Amino acid sequence: MQALYAYFHSEDKSEVKHEKELFQSFEKAYDLYLYLLLLLIDVRECGRNLIVIRKAKRLPTAEDLTPNTKFVDNKIFSLLSINRQLALDTKTRNIAWDDDKEAAQKIFLKIVDSDEYKTYMKSGSVSFKEDKKFISSIYREIISQDEFLQFILEEKNIHWADDMDFVNTLVLKTIDSIPESANDRMPLALLFKDEKEDKQFAKDLFRKVIEHSEEEEKNIQEKTENWELERIAFMDVLIMKMAITEFLYFPTIPVKASLNEYIELAKQYSTPKSSVFVN
Repeated sequence: MQALYAYFHSEDKSEVKHEKELFQSFEKAYDLYLYLLLLLIDVRECGRNLIVIRKAKRLPTAEDLTPNTKFVDNKIFSLLSINRQLALDTKTRNIAWDDDKEAAQKIFLKIVDSDEYKTYMKSGSVSFKEDKKFISSIYREIISQDEFLQFILEEKNIHWADDMDFVNTLVLKTIDSIPESANDRMPLALLFKDEKEDKQFAKDLFRKVIEHSEEEEKNIQEKTENWELERIAFMDVLIMKMAITEFLYFPTIPVKASLNEYIELAKQYSTPKSSVFVN
């Protein structure tokens, strides 16, 4: 949808160029996934640094000298920190929080101040199940909701605001799928269910909407007797063009599924009444 919006508003009508930018956006979504996994490791490092600082105090307390290391010893943190694929992908894609260390520190302080952290640290038990449940909880309730983090990520890539919900779900699935037997070769989540098939679908949908744009405008105009096409919000027209394209040229997709998807897109990206109009 974003790629088509950019295409129709651009003076440059090179389908190849806009299609290339579409596929680059998929790669950038995977970058966001890596950034968020790496953030978990950096948050753990904030905990380690605090332990070192407290031990080095001029007059350390007994608690400073023998700290509760349950947080920094969390097995999910440990498995992510030794994961070979995560290390390789972040290095290859030049992904790091070196310029934004404040983000991890702010999140760490929020975690320490949370009821989840206090309960976890005082539970008196140590188990892989508890470790996983805790990381999943703080990610869902604190990290994914952090406005400062969202601001920093949007500064890196303005389109990530639209990818956050999907990528947060991907991170949580990754956490929840880690088995106790995992090692440094544990695979990360895949951006696509079937990369070849999914990319081909995106390419076909993008190209067919452009190819049949004029005839679909006529179809829409015939059904909007009281509205000139120019008076309809462009986003509504685009969403309907995409939906009609799926109806006519993608027979394996149930019509109901297409309807539900595009009505949801209208709710999120167009005017307050657009979903009803599109429906």
